[in-house]
Amino acid sequence: MKILIKNGLVVDPSQNLNQIMNIEIRDDYIFNINQRKVLKTDSYDEIIDAKGLVVSPGLVDIHVHLRDPGFKHKETIKTGSLASVAGGFTSIACMPNTSPANDNPKITKYIIKKARDLGLVNIFPIGAITKSLNNLKLAMILENIKAGCVGISDDGFPVSNSRLLYAAMEIAKKNSFPVISHCEDCSFSLDGVANEGTFSKKNGLKGIPNISEELGIIKDIALAEYTNAHLHVCHVSTKNSVEIIKNAKRRGVKVTCEATPHHFTLSDKDIKDCDPNFKMNPPLRSREDVDAIVQGLSDGTIDIIATDHAPHAEKEKKKGFKKAPFGIIGLETALPLSLSLVEKKRVSLSKLIRIMSTKPAEIINIKRGSLKKGFKADIVIFDKNKKVRVNKELMYSKSRNTPFNGIKLKGKVIRTIVNGKTVYTSN
Repeated sequence: MKILIKNGLVVDPSQNLNQIMNIEIRDDYIFNINQRKVLKTDSYDEIIDAKGLVVSPGLVDIHVHLRDPGFKHKETIKTGSLASVAGGFTSIACMPNTSPANDNPKITKYIIKKARDLGLVNIFPIGAITKSLNNLKLAMILENIKAGCVGISDDGFPVSNSRLLYAAMEIAKKNSFPVISHCEDCSFSLDGVANEGTFSKKNGLKGIPNISEELGIIKDIALAEYTNAHLHVCHVSTKNSVEIIKNAKRRGVKVTCEATPHHFTLSDKDIKDCDPNFKMNPPLRSREDVDAIVQGLSDGTIDIIATDHAPHAEKEKKKGFKKAPFGIIGLETALPLSLSLVEKKRVSLSKLIRIMSTKPAEIINIKRGSLKKGFKADIVIFDKNKKVRVNKELMYSKSRNTPFNGIKLKGKVIRTIVNGKTVYTSN
């Protein structure tokens, strides 16, 4: 196949490109990028006119919950893949908190095979740190990496056993993959359901204090500094967390981190009627914390944006704020929510693509996030000015747990191309 994408605003931070150009795809790969006029004599199997649109490397999300195996009533690899490409994501990394947990190569191979058979989105599994995520014994870490995992994490079950985490970091350092950590001191957040603040007090809810996250980050950074391993901190949500990470980077610690769109667009003041669709962990924090997250993205302390896409069935979310599970879906709203940072001039469009594509790919060491010749043709084409109203009933995810339903956002994915094949076009 020979495909041409013409007249689009090509934004590729890996090549410092931000101009009107044409992209030629041959088979699965980027073959050429240039500014020359397309001649009538040129022969292509397909010509895509991207005039007025942005053309960039496909988005990469390194924090996604696919719930498969074990929780297919929430999401499947197929529905999660459809949600991914509808959101402009061409590569995602999925967390190991499945049932059984992804603590061995059998589960890793199952995920990779299902993704390959579907042919929609590139899926890179993340393996467990401890067996069954139980904080007692190391999982089959190296075997899982060899089977295709791109990092290790116990996800929402932070490894409190420092000796085990140290051992895992030693393995990670020697084999050059990241330790991805949900940083939390659970002794401070136990039974908490919302940010410790006005909202939780007003509604008689157990609060989750900022320090629960900050203590977890301090401990994990100390181990990363001691071992010289690469630590990646998930979903940073507090002002002090940003400062702790900034100071660690100044000291030369190998630490990267992420923020989610909900943590830089919503605060606990935005929670409506104790709606459990606003319940996530870490919780929505204060407006001061939100401003600090935006500043962290702006100044580069926060390296990337990740969704923490966490689908839950409607009946589960209807249990009320106290009993409903933590988490919201995010793959299909991430790009327009993140484009608000560009509109508010907190980051440039080029930087946004870097922190949603190029840099996430670098963190998990995959050859994606670039439109360089010879790279796989993973591309998203989007209209950054198109206004769209969020409608949860039209989403591809199997679950509907979003706090953004009904709001208008600016930014619409027009086409998603994975490995040279169009896998999504907007209606």
